[in-house]
Amino acid sequence: MVLLAGVSLLSLGNVAHAQETAAAAQPEAQADTGDAPVEGDRDIVVTGSRVISNGNSSPSPVTVIQTENLLASQPGANLADALNALPVFSGSRGAGSNPSTGGSASGGNGSANQLNLRNLGITRTLVLMDGLRIPPTLFNGAVDVDLIPQMLVQRVDLVTGGVSAVYGSDAVSGVVNYVLDRNFNGLKLEASMGISEYGDARQFDAGVAWGTNLGENGHFEASYQYHDGTGITRRSNRPWMDLVGVAGAGTTALPFTLYTNLRQRDYPAGGVITTGPLTNQVFRTPTTTSAFVNGTATGTAALQVGGDGGDWDSSLLQPLESHQAFARFDYDFSDAVRAYVQFSGTFKRNENWAEYFRLNNVQLTSNNPFLPAALQTQLAAGGTTFRFRKTMSDTIDDRRQHSVSDSDQWMINTGLAGDLGPLKWQFDYIHGRAELKTRVENNLNQQRLAAALDAVVNPANPAQIICQAAIANPATYGSCVPLNPFGPQSESKAALDYVFGTTNYRAVTLMDDISGSVAVSPFDTWAGPINVAVSGEWRRVSFSATSDATSDMFVNCAGIRFNCAATQTNYFLTLPANPNVSQTVWEVAGEADVPLLKDSFIGSLNVNGAVRFTRYNTSGDYVTWKAGADWKLTDTLRFRGTWSRDIRAPTLYELFAERFVVNVVGTDLLTGQSPTIPSINGGNPNLTAEIGKTITGGVVWRATPQLSIALDGYQIVVSDAILAVNGGEPSFQQACYSSGGTSPYCDLQRRPGSFSDTSAANAWTAVYNGLFNISEIKTWGADLEINYNGRVGGMPLNVRLLGAYQPHLWFRQPNVASRDQAGAAFGPVGFAATPTVRLTGFVRLKPDDNVTIDLMQRWRNALKLQNEGIFAAGSNHMAAFGTTSINIAYEIPSKFGEMQFYVNVQNIFDADPPIGAFTGNGTRAGLRDGYAVGDDVRGRYWTAGVKLKM
Repeated sequence: MVLLAGVSLLSLGNVAHAQETAAAAQPEAQADTGDAPVEGDRDIVVTGSRVISNGNSSPSPVTVIQTENLLASQPGANLADALNALPVFSGSRGAGSNPSTGGSASGGNGSANQLNLRNLGITRTLVLMDGLRIPPTLFNGAVDVDLIPQMLVQRVDLVTGGVSAVYGSDAVSGVVNYVLDRNFNGLKLEASMGISEYGDARQFDAGVAWGTNLGENGHFEASYQYHDGTGITRRSNRPWMDLVGVAGAGTTALPFTLYTNLRQRDYPAGGVITTGPLTNQVFRTPTTTSAFVNGTATGTAALQVGGDGGDWDSSLLQPLESHQAFARFDYDFSDAVRAYVQFSGTFKRNENWAEYFRLNNVQLTSNNPFLPAALQTQLAAGGTTFRFRKTMSDTIDDRRQHSVSDSDQWMINTGLAGDLGPLKWQFDYIHGRAELKTRVENNLNQQRLAAALDAVVNPANPAQIICQAAIANPATYGSCVPLNPFGPQSESKAALDYVFGTTNYRAVTLMDDISGSVAVSPFDTWAGPINVAVSGEWRRVSFSATSDATSDMFVNCAGIRFNCAATQTNYFLTLPANPNVSQTVWEVAGEADVPLLKDSFIGSLNVNGAVRFTRYNTSGDYVTWKAGADWKLTDTLRFRGTWSRDIRAPTLYELFAERFVVNVVGTDLLTGQSPTIPSINGGNPNLTAEIGKTITGGVVWRATPQLSIALDGYQIVVSDAILAVNGGEPSFQQACYSSGGTSPYCDLQRRPGSFSDTSAANAWTAVYNGLFNISEIKTWGADLEINYNGRVGGMPLNVRLLGAYQPHLWFRQPNVASRDQAGAAFGPVGFAATPTVRLTGFVRLKPDDNVTIDLMQRWRNALKLQNEGIFAAGSNHMAAFGTTSINIAYEIPSKFGEMQFYVNVQNIFDADPPIGAFTGNGTRAGLRDGYAVGDDVRGRYWTAGVKLKM
């Protein structure tokens, strides 16, 4: 089998492989892929194994990243953003993701920090803290890693390979383990402020950590950190982000073409009349009109470059305010028994601004009293009503859809650990609670809009304009405020307040987890001790949600004449409610590490194996396993490899999400009919676990005492992958019909007869848009790390180059065209940019004992917009992109302790990201896309800060 690459992202500054102990290396220490000295008398337990305490013999590619050094080149960044600078991460979500609140990709908070290894999917990356599972914090089952107490994270371990046999479900693409400094003593204070070259994206951070011994047997530590980032609330705040979008059909006749200044032809900000004698007249003011000015035509009739068409202007970088709190108490009852209790919590607020609302060919009366008399006369010649379109972007105040997500995320851990002779045991209990409260402001109430648009003269007071519905149904619409849609800023604040409401969504996720493990070295072989561990775990995860704007809340048209249909949802944006659902898991596992050779003529060889049995009450029983070997040929050359079977069980959202209905008009390719039918969406309780098969292989070479090189290979195949399938998509229809009705895709349609009946009477009556175990994901690649530690001009010098090569990331479904996301910047919901080559370099210089200079260079190769469809020349290309950053730190002698002042410049050359967009988002230029997620959108960014440690 071909092995192309794997993971061995090692360090920054003092980032080292897992062979290091819990003590941090010194700046000049060699942090490489070979042997490292053991400092102190306590080895760490390597993430990815319960029996290996020396990373030199770990068959899994493990990267250990010292937090202090990771943040040295990016001070003021949160830890998730700093981690995403590493090439192994791709497709993570965060403040720079497209603004979204609805949909499973956002999990109810589209700005939450969610890590994604290799772009295989956020829920396929397992997140741990001190080796223990972190409760899910979003309704899609993802973990918002802002929960982690950044001030006391000592290091982050990355395992980039399947380890479900060790840690359980979700560890398909790997594990991110945040390891805390549980022995911190003293006081640490930090503060920083940052601002972009454009004067926005202001950021303030401050934190404090304190730890002390309590008597001879106790230790207490606590931390608090505050973050306030104002974000970039409009895409138009960046000159390069000029309404970027794609038009065309992706055919030879109408190829996809990338444009800027792309406008929605039929939706000018002042409004346009679309029927009758004044067709194409645009309201320049509330009382004057003139002919619509067309822009340049594109391959999509609804889109033009320039002209009077409407636009969008959503937020680019989402604001975030957060409070992180942490406390931990450890107590040694004896040399053999230890206990702890720990609290970790984050209380934060994310915001995003998304759509303007559009009036889509609404029906208005020709004698609407907001119209001047002359226009009423002209319009009446065409009938009693006319049609009208408008983008409500130029109103007297900002009426973009505004989502505010308050997340209260906390977990309490407690446990006992100890030694019983040679046996080491540990028991832990976790209780986690995540409450997400999302408030959607400026959410259009479609029932009230229909009432407010039908304005009439009050029969009892001809000087007053009222709603017709207030006459027909005064009990419901007595407070209706008529809305004047004609012209820019024509709507009164009272009318806007009436038609735009605030809706609320609340989701609560709970997790209780009890785990225990026992490790022992039962005997020695000729090559060393055999290490064995057994573990067991029980956990229960529950989820519930309430919403006052769900998709099954429809309008009531009683008393409304126009623009109201019983199939419309009451609110434009809906979020699903869910009754309480739960999932219970029982697991038992065993692992062994066996040395076979030691210091022989062919070196030393260790083999490692693990097996786990998992029982889900929702999705069945599974066995996962892992086998690996580490061969130390010489003191300077090592080979390692693993082979594993892993799982990802469906989340509660995927299983039990509320089923909701959206009425659609689609073409039934079997009968040629296009009826209005329900599209039925929701979870699938019949889902089973995905199965991952991973192979890794690597080599670690210490070329000289100063230079080390690591290369690992991997191939990951996920079968029975859970992906969304829409029965109305032409590709799935064709797959069904060509099978004669036997294809699983036929289950995504509902019709009265068989699939051999092409008569109009057999037109479909419903389609399903759901989640199914019918997909395969396959990727492979190569990761390289080069480390050099030496001196230049008498100064200590540390250089690291981290690289990821991922030539393919296939998403395959039976009988339909496969999608390769590697090398593409955009894709359908859930598909993110995946550059095939990603590089990050770090350089540290110490020109003086008190001065440290850190440089960071990030680079990705060129991307296509997407790998499918036919594009016009030059349109399917986004240039390579890189940024350079510098941090200069000065140690200030102080009687109070160690004080450091630093100045940092991110993107020092103020590079603008290349523009691009997804072909499915052409009609949303300025709302979605515009750049590849992961590229820097802030531009040159300045930060200054101070640190004090006593």
